[in-house]
Amino acid sequence: MTTTQVRIGLVFVVSDEDDVDGMQDAGVALVRAYHYVCHEVDSQSAFEAVIAMFSQVAPGGRLSVGDVVKVVEKRFPYVEVSSILGADSSYDATRKEGRGYYQQTGVGPLPVVMYNGIPFQREQLDPDELETVTMHRILETTSFFQRAVYLGELATDHDVVDFIMNQPNVVPRINPRVLATSRTYLDLSDTNNFFVDDYARFVTLDSQERSTAVANSMNYMTKKDDGYVRPVTFWVVGDFDLPSGRQLLYDAIRHMKTSNNVRLGLINNPSAVAPAPERSRVARAVWAAMQTQTANNAKNFITKMAKEETARALDAGADMQSFAVGGMDVALFRSAYDGPKLDFLLSHAVYCRDVLKLRRGQRAVISNGRVIGPLGEEEVFNQDDFLLLESIILKTSGEPIKSKVLQFGIEEDRASDLVMKVDALLSAQPKGEARVEYGFAEDRFSAVKIRPREGQVYFDVVAVVDPVTRDAQKVAPLLLVLKQLVNINLRVFMNCQSKLSDLPLKSFYRYVLEPEVAFQADGSAAPGPLAKFLDMPQTPLFTLNLNTPESWMVESVRTRYDLDNIYLEEVDSVVAAQYELEHLLLEGHCFDVTTGQPPRGLQFTLGTAADPVIVDTIVMANLGYFQLKANPGAWTLKLRKGRSDDIYKIYSHDGTDSPADSDDIIVVLNSFKTRVIKVKVQKKADKMNEELLSDGTQENDSGFWESLTRGFTGGVKTEEPKQEKDDVINIFSVASGHLYERFLRIMMLSVLKNTNTPVKFWFLKNFLSPAFKESIPHMAVEYGFQYELVQYKWPRWLHQQREKQRIIWGYKILFLDVLFPLAVDKFLFVDADQIVRADLKELRDLDLEGAPYGYTPFCESRREMEGYRFWKSGYWASHLAGRKYHISALYVVDLKKFRKIAAGDRLRGQYQGLSQDPNSLSNLDQDLPNNMIHQVPIKSLPQEWLWCETWCDDASKKKAKTIDLCNNPRTKEPKLNAAVRIVAEWADYDQEVKRLLTRVQERRDPDPADPHHSGSGATDLHHHLHQDSLSLKQHWLRTRVTPMFSSRVPV
Repeated sequence: MTTTQVRIGLVFVVSDEDDVDGMQDAGVALVRAYHYVCHEVDSQSAFEAVIAMFSQVAPGGRLSVGDVVKVVEKRFPYVEVSSILGADSSYDATRKEGRGYYQQTGVGPLPVVMYNGIPFQREQLDPDELETVTMHRILETTSFFQRAVYLGELATDHDVVDFIMNQPNVVPRINPRVLATSRTYLDLSDTNNFFVDDYARFVTLDSQERSTAVANSMNYMTKKDDGYVRPVTFWVVGDFDLPSGRQLLYDAIRHMKTSNNVRLGLINNPSAVAPAPERSRVARAVWAAMQTQTANNAKNFITKMAKEETARALDAGADMQSFAVGGMDVALFRSAYDGPKLDFLLSHAVYCRDVLKLRRGQRAVISNGRVIGPLGEEEVFNQDDFLLLESIILKTSGEPIKSKVLQFGIEEDRASDLVMKVDALLSAQPKGEARVEYGFAEDRFSAVKIRPREGQVYFDVVAVVDPVTRDAQKVAPLLLVLKQLVNINLRVFMNCQSKLSDLPLKSFYRYVLEPEVAFQADGSAAPGPLAKFLDMPQTPLFTLNLNTPESWMVESVRTRYDLDNIYLEEVDSVVAAQYELEHLLLEGHCFDVTTGQPPRGLQFTLGTAADPVIVDTIVMANLGYFQLKANPGAWTLKLRKGRSDDIYKIYSHDGTDSPADSDDIIVVLNSFKTRVIKVKVQKKADKMNEELLSDGTQENDSGFWESLTRGFTGGVKTEEPKQEKDDVINIFSVASGHLYERFLRIMMLSVLKNTNTPVKFWFLKNFLSPAFKESIPHMAVEYGFQYELVQYKWPRWLHQQREKQRIIWGYKILFLDVLFPLAVDKFLFVDADQIVRADLKELRDLDLEGAPYGYTPFCESRREMEGYRFWKSGYWASHLAGRKYHISALYVVDLKKFRKIAAGDRLRGQYQGLSQDPNSLSNLDQDLPNNMIHQVPIKSLPQEWLWCETWCDDASKKKAKTIDLCNNPRTKEPKLNAAVRIVAEWADYDQEVKRLLTRVQERRDPDPADPHHSGSGATDLHHHLHQDSLSLKQHWLRTRVTPMFSSRVPV
């Protein structure tokens, strides 16, 4: 709101009684206090006073007079409160007008929020939605005003409010009944010659035939008797011998007299069980006039009949003939009025009861076959509502249908009937997407055409694509499958860009979609859908990626090859990979009902009745987002035991499979589609001042994180006594591809060789190969460390990265606050291609001086690289303002501080804004924290903690505590060559790891306790070692330009 001019107005709808005492009525007290503060100070102070009054109300409570009095007494201690709020208050000027405005506008049940006169829907008033909806409206309005200014419709000397009020969609009253999306229509499609004046025949008809009989019998009033085809037909239903029925009729007539598009018919719904002449005087008079008089005379007479003074005069004994208007044929009217036959009343009563489903005397309005009602006894439906109803019909259906009917050249009354019936018929049909027919001047040379099978009905399908886009890659296989399923005449137009500076497509793509279930020769089901890539070029280095639905977590479970480095020239046969759908994602958003803000650090658990805690998660401050891994079945969502459960309770939930007020949240995953829920929580009454992320937070380290360890460490953790968390070095690292997994093992070994402190490694499971996941339990046993494999799906609302390397960079920085349990206070990130020469306990214990994380600055001692130091000029030099630019290969994070200052949420917010520009965040994992250095401070670590030959001179190497094999943009030396040359101990570590993997290979007996053991995993280890070598040959190409081919593999 800081850059948008917003005005907020309040309309108080309170008691409008004359002598009401504000010391007894809280609503009246609020209004009088507001006006008093406006008078004494200003409207801004009055608005703040109202907020202060409501802030004293307990959640779920109601405003009291005492709440108002407290605020007034505090702000104006020397004023007698009763003189402001009491019955004789002089600050009561607009109290009645507020209720009058509310009734006149017809906006529906309170509370109501209107934006530029447009009411919000009820569900949009939820605190979780209101801010988002308002921002969307502001964005829409901005573009609307920009267009108006551009076209000269709005200028600086114009009043914006007048401009808005002069728009064609502005009406004086908004009736929710009229605007409702759920609508009921009469079936007027029958054709018969029945009428309502034959009651004996009418009662034998079905509903459809009765509606037609009523239409056949209807006589109409119009503004002019001019033979004009009218696209809007109103039927007013009511007991016209009652004041409520007469008022509805009178308002309809008033509107009809203002519009020549409308014709008005009447249906009587008598409140009496058996209509008698003395109780149906007005109804009979109206019917007689419609049957016997000219349209204009009938209209004038019926207008008289609808007035209350006429009804009072008739009740007093006045003769009906005394109300005749000039030009009436009184004798003819009298004979019809005094006639004994009441068939029309009986037929109308049966029609209202059986077809319109109205009780006796209830009112309704029928517009072109749409039934609006029953109207409540006190419900207002006035002239402005008829105007709104007419406007909707004209803009949506009336005028288009009328234009078609006029082409038939039929008589005007029949034409108006036809418009009414066609509108009712078409409007009652389910709404679909509008069909648009495009004509193409020529397709001889500009389209690819696949003809349909001869002699059969076919669908005409036209696709317009830019052939060198990802969308074209997706559309092509869909069209081919569609061709197999149905008979189509297919034309594909190539909508190419005229100029390209670069080839936009750098990937091969297959969409795995089969037209039918496949079977083998023996009748059994085929193994599964496949993505095949044939005739691929041999020289590029490929990476295999999957493009899956948002809620799927898929992993590779069997392959002999490094899927990050596929070099087909050195592959003997085919590269095959098998993937499995491991989990379905349950996503949600959580908010505190008291503050309206997400409860940062709140934890949820997901489980079953037998095992209540299977997985857990932490709520982000960004949109209150959380995600949980699950599988098909019924799950129970709960607050995690500990501080989450101690401080908060679940208030309500939406999108679940249990009642909104149920304490147990049941969620059933019964499809492969995305499932998103909303949860509202509230602090317990005695915990209102406590915070989840306060200092000294202790959380029992159990649940999901412990179950992960049980799943992936082969029982190592459960066999050892649990270490105090301050006694463990937590190290996080990310690797993808066999080469980097080889580096990762060596990094782990170098860490373990240089410390006596227990070490726990945290690996991002998303990108690990099956071979690495098979080997890590054996390393854990051999070297006595703990480890956990963690997963997190990139949230759908956060800007997606496409290149795998950039996705990995994102995981290094964007989700640190939610990847780890609250029990982890501090961790170190160490790049996979790093060698550690010192005890990392020293770095873990380093004082970060209040910063949430510490990074090592880039070295500046190697002078020949001066031209490559991009941070010393341009944007970075200006932005850093003398600060260092830090490298992301090694950093330490104080998670308690990181979460306390919402660093993760700030980083994600900044990323969301900058990542839309492809030229921003070229080195995402280090550009982002350096860009945020003013908002999220960085502690600069001593230079010796990271030595890199590219940037650091040789003299400083002897002090290096870690050595990073960062790329050299000048020499482009392959990493394996650099590792052997730069780090003396690297080859020994490499050989030690190889000997371990060879022993595992020879034993061919992985730890049976590991639930992820796969029969082929151990046999792949030897091939894994060979693959590391061939991955190296094109590694520089991979880091610069990565051609990818992707497959979408459903279960």
